[in-house]
Amino acid sequence: MRKKVEVKIEGEYIKLDQLLKLAEVVGSGGHAKLVILNGEVKVNEQTIVQRGKKIRVGDKVLFQDIEIEVK
Repeated sequence: MRKKVEVKIEGEYIKLDQLLKLAEVVGSGGHAKLVILNGEVKVNEQTIVQRGKKIRVGDKVLFQDIEIEVK
């Protein structure tokens, strides 16, 4: 079963690595970079390897068994 986490952002978007840190699913920016480059993160069902990917309201990010919904 997936754990769901909601993250509210201010502004138009947040970068993927920053989102993972904000949602507290990684311990540091370096860890975020590593899991993204290793292909462990999906955005809207697509594997993403760009840590600067812009994540907008309504996007769903999946890392391990955690689903992050951006509001």
